[in-house]
Amino acid sequence: MTREEAWELLTEYNKDEFHLEHAQIVEGTMKYFARELGYGDEEEFWGIVGLLHDLDFEQYPEQHCIKSQEIMRERGVDERIIHATASHGYGITVDIKPEHEMEKVLYAVDELTGLIGAVTLMRPSKSVQDLELKSVKKKYKSKGFAAGCSREVIERGADMLGWTLDELITRTIDALRTFRP
Repeated sequence: MTREEAWELLTEYNKDEFHLEHAQIVEGTMKYFARELGYGDEEEFWGIVGLLHDLDFEQYPEQHCIKSQEIMRERGVDERIIHATASHGYGITVDIKPEHEMEKVLYAVDELTGLIGAVTLMRPSKSVQDLELKSVKKKYKSKGFAAGCSREVIERGADMLGWTLDELITRTIDALRTFRP
């Protein structure tokens, strides 16, 4: 599947600007981690997984990570993409455990990119470029802040990767700096 084909599929099921922007943020983050973790030859694949991870969320929120599998199989999408995108719902809507390092990264950064984005909006600069770990940690501890971003999932993702929470946050900020203002 090409990036263009993935975008076409995504925009068929998603129209909300917020969801489309989130998909592109996760795509960019996944591509960064592909390069950083030694999977540079799979960068586009990691990006497509990031782009399509919430394919069904806008239209089928109650069947998130379930309906997307059906949609992608009907379109003949590679089973690796289907498994990877579905695995980010592990323990929430599906029992498909993240296995490959790429799937663990997706699981960990999906919620975290949302939380970092919310922190960024609160900053005078509105930029990730001058964002520091301590600013994210301060907001992270406030359960009411960006309440839709599951801290449990973020922490479980860090554990899956064998990273500390601080390391995951710092590395994700670094990823976002490569393509976000």
